[in-house]
Amino acid sequence: MKTKAIIFDLDGVLVDMPDGHYEALNKALRLFGVEIGRDEHMSYFNGLPTKKKLEKLEAEGRLPSGLRDFINTHKQHHTKDVIPRYCVPDYSKIIMLKHLKSKGYKLACCSNSIEETLHIMLKSAQLFDFFDVIIGNTQVKNPKPHPEMYLKAFALLDIKPQEAIIVEDSPHGIEAAKASGATVYEVRGVQDVHLSLFEDLLDIL
Repeated sequence: MKTKAIIFDLDGVLVDMPDGHYEALNKALRLFGVEIGRDEHMSYFNGLPTKKKLEKLEAEGRLPSGLRDFINTHKQHHTKDVIPRYCVPDYSKIIMLKHLKSKGYKLACCSNSIEETLHIMLKSAQLFDFFDVIIGNTQVKNPKPHPEMYLKAFALLDIKPQEAIIVEDSPHGIEAAKASGATVYEVRGVQDVHLSLFEDLLDIL
């Protein structure tokens, strides 16, 4: 079945923001003497919404109960502060999206970031205007690793799962993408995401 749409995760795919989320989360957690290590964040927490990260920390007894909403609010403020430093224009991404758009592909971005932050990050990286559909975790009931946001993107793009390619980097995102029924391109990080990733696809046009 012919590919009609390409759907991108954001953090670690289009922008190099995982470290920014790690930095902002720890800054909020340190108010209560809590901190998570970089390796743990990248292997266990990366790709999850902040609320899910805080739920896990509370369930493990590492965070006192009743603080999640307060810490989440502070984390979102810190995230906005670091976005300009991490979400800078990357012309390999701009060229890639411009080329895919010119070839008639529908483009979407689906991220476990909240909608407001997602929009700010895309605009900071000068990528916002390329997308037909943008979905954050506040627009679905179940964030990744559940496939709901990808299924919602298929509906909004008016395509079948088999007509989509999803680009993901984190274990939680890859799990969601595979469960959606789309073709999944697994990448290690932003360094893998450029026009040559779609070389085979573009050669058949």
